[in-house]
Amino acid sequence: MSLWAVLPFALQRVLTALDAFTITWARFVASALVLGSVLAARRDLPPLRGLGAGRAALLAVATLFLAANYAAFLFGLYWTSAADAQVLIQLGPILLSLGGIAVFREQFARLQWIGLAVLIAGVAVFVAARLGGGPVAARDLAPGMAMIAFAAATWAIYGLTQKQLLHSFRSIHVLLFVYAGCAIAFTPLASPASLAQLDPARAALLAFCALNTVVGYGAFAESLAHWEASRVGAVLALTPLGTLACATALDAIAPAWATAPHLSPGGWIGALLVVSGSLAASLGAERPS
Repeated sequence: MSLWAVLPFALQRVLTALDAFTITWARFVASALVLGSVLAARRDLPPLRGLGAGRAALLAVATLFLAANYAAFLFGLYWTSAADAQVLIQLGPILLSLGGIAVFREQFARLQWIGLAVLIAGVAVFVAARLGGGPVAARDLAPGMAMIAFAAATWAIYGLTQKQLLHSFRSIHVLLFVYAGCAIAFTPLASPASLAQLDPARAALLAFCALNTVVGYGAFAESLAHWEASRVGAVLALTPLGTLACATALDAIAPAWATAPHLSPGGWIGALLVVSGSLAASLGAERPS
């Protein structure tokens, strides 16, 4: 959650020099190489024998929807702010939680249902406040918000597919398959030659984004192996709080980045409702006996 909270700020800086497809391709290539090298050194590469049509289809679905999530989030981030993107992307954990209930028959306690309702209301209030700033604000923000919402839906489908794959593969093996597949999928759309034009600062930020992919999704995949999808989704809904804190700190340290979210009172209320609802949904779970 912490890694994903700070990620949009690095991506926004890199977006000023590279297009979304090249950034996404570079992140997946680096992630596949790093993770593949670690597994090869440990002689722990995923087995290809006995993959089967069913498992291969699930891996293809996970790859397709994670690739769509990465690209859509970057396009949405281009048209919105980091705070906007991180609040709206919490639709993903909402959908993941509901998917865990519908697909895996996970159970929600009463407090979790209340928290989920508060979280959904918070997202609605936030969107209404941001789009209510006039026709210019609505025109500029609406396309980005639509892309972030699409990214949230694709991420939830990826998360549910990933949890199903954990019945057949270890989480780290699933990630290697998905990273390599996404890198291949984005190769025709990327412009690798443009990477040579990056200045050292943006090159370092791109490297951070790639490592963020490896460690962040590694932690996410491992959490799904030990926790219910509904509770994982609830905890990840805390991400906007980390993003808002990071934006405040960056504005104090590096004002040139202009990261402070200029939210109306309604926007702040919506963001606080999102955080409050996620806390209730996370902490309200009944412990299994």
